[in-house]
Amino acid sequence: MITIEILKKLKESEDKVEFKKGEGGNISYDGGYKPKPSDRRRCILGYVTALCNEGGGYLVIGMTDNYPHKVVGTQQSLGSIGELESKIYTDTGIRPKIYELYEDSKRVLVIEIPCRPAGKVFKFEDVALMRVGEELKPMSDEFYLKIIQEQEPDFSQQICEGLQISDLDEKAINLLKEKYSIKQNNPQFKLLPNEQILSDLELLKNGKLTNAALILLAKKEILQERLPQTKVMLEYRNSESQIPFDNRIEFVDPFFILIDELWKTINLRNGSFPIQDGAYIFNIPYFNEEVIRESINNAISHRDYRRTSEIVIKQFPQRLDVINAGGFPAGVTLENLIKIPSTPRNRLLADILQKTGIVERSGQGVDKIYYNTLSEGKAEPDYSKSDNFQVSLKLSAIIEDRAFALFIDSIQKELAANDKLSVLEIVTLNKIKNGIQKSELDSEQVDQLLQKKLIEKRGKTNAIFYILSKDYYEFTDEKAKYYNLQEIDDAQVLNTILQFLSKEGKAKMKDFVGLFEDKLSRKQVRSRVDKLVLNQTLEQQGESAPTYKLSDDYIKRIEVISEAINIGMKEMIKKQSKENEMAKKGPRKKS
Repeated sequence: MITIEILKKLKESEDKVEFKKGEGGNISYDGGYKPKPSDRRRCILGYVTALCNEGGGYLVIGMTDNYPHKVVGTQQSLGSIGELESKIYTDTGIRPKIYELYEDSKRVLVIEIPCRPAGKVFKFEDVALMRVGEELKPMSDEFYLKIIQEQEPDFSQQICEGLQISDLDEKAINLLKEKYSIKQNNPQFKLLPNEQILSDLELLKNGKLTNAALILLAKKEILQERLPQTKVMLEYRNSESQIPFDNRIEFVDPFFILIDELWKTINLRNGSFPIQDGAYIFNIPYFNEEVIRESINNAISHRDYRRTSEIVIKQFPQRLDVINAGGFPAGVTLENLIKIPSTPRNRLLADILQKTGIVERSGQGVDKIYYNTLSEGKAEPDYSKSDNFQVSLKLSAIIEDRAFALFIDSIQKELAANDKLSVLEIVTLNKIKNGIQKSELDSEQVDQLLQKKLIEKRGKTNAIFYILSKDYYEFTDEKAKYYNLQEIDDAQVLNTILQFLSKEGKAKMKDFVGLFEDKLSRKQVRSRVDKLVLNQTLEQQGESAPTYKLSDDYIKRIEVISEAINIGMKEMIKKQSKENEMAKKGPRKKS
């Protein structure tokens, strides 16, 4: 957090800061109703957008813009800075930090604006803004093209000037050697000099160490001094609704030491759910070790180290959140998260993790997170709170569907190693289980699951939907539900309509559609009803908004059938009574 003494010495253009007096709290939020676009831009949203496009900076309200800047105080957003922060994020997609500073009793409001992601331009009223002197002007074509053509630099590959081999942690180096030799099946690697190992792994280039060497291997005090944002904050709360944490631990060690210590600490509060399948009982942990490690590995290898915020892990009794600075890597979105191979933001760092067996393959971590979480019957990993400035992952420990966990477990046990279900197949099974519409399913995955007889198709034409195979419903002890999802035939349609009309007398088409919701499309219902009208089972009354009732002809037929049944029953009863009397008299004597 910046201080007033530092702010007083900053220069607007050089230090990316904008000063406004705003003594009466009169700085417009969005330009209001000013007729000229150039006047509307000179508002909080306009300056936030322009400063973000410039690489981040500060909008300071309550200080003069003349150098050296003096504190005059402001009433701007007094008592509502949380609301202001939320509104700016909602309206721009930019995630600022807003705080108050004081000199004596004079209040200064600071809006700290982050740097835009590489290749991203932000706009106010559909115009990309930049500061030009005292004005906010549309961004020049040259500057705009320069931004959108940017390639995100590999921070981990850049040289960390002044970092020496003596600044590295010997224990971390030994762990790197150990893991690399096991992964590469090369025991001799552990005997090589440190300098050669660092050079072979490109952590040392032309005698200079990289930022990857700093993050992975540097001593705690060196990391704290040179790159304090590498620390990981673990916060524990007893309740998900709780705001203050009950316990907070800082992890500032190099990665090769940090990752094990972090997992051990999380695991201290770990529990498990017992799952029984017949006589066989197995436990599913609240927090799966592979899922948690992959989540942390992803955060460390993909985060944006140019941003000063740390990785934050929030642990609750049955939930864990991992939040890291920087949005998804280029080309990755919420929609294609598990379909597209990701490009690590820090390629060199990610390569080291792969070569040492910390991760299997670059970009595969999210697959493992989804695969393990859904296989355990838990909710899908939730990345929905992610944006351009941070990735937020929420993992639930609660087993929502015990039967699904048993279903997946039984399938995987039966399949050969090369045929086991992929993460995309498990995701598709989970979507079908949750009733996701056909249009939102991956057709290729659906076809594969149909071939493996793990799902079944129901309905026709527009009303086609899929259900899990009978095996799943056996695990749920809901076999009746499975049979209820079988395709409905003409006899079932007629019986359902007859039951409804016997109670209601009349019905509209929308009533019939409602009777077969999720089983027949409106078109299919109309076709069945038209057939019943044609064979004179139903009678249609009216044309534009017709109603339907049982036809007189059908009622007569039912009455005839009913009378015939009654006569038949009477004859049967009479015959049975006669046979009973004869049985009582016993057999006739011969003369």
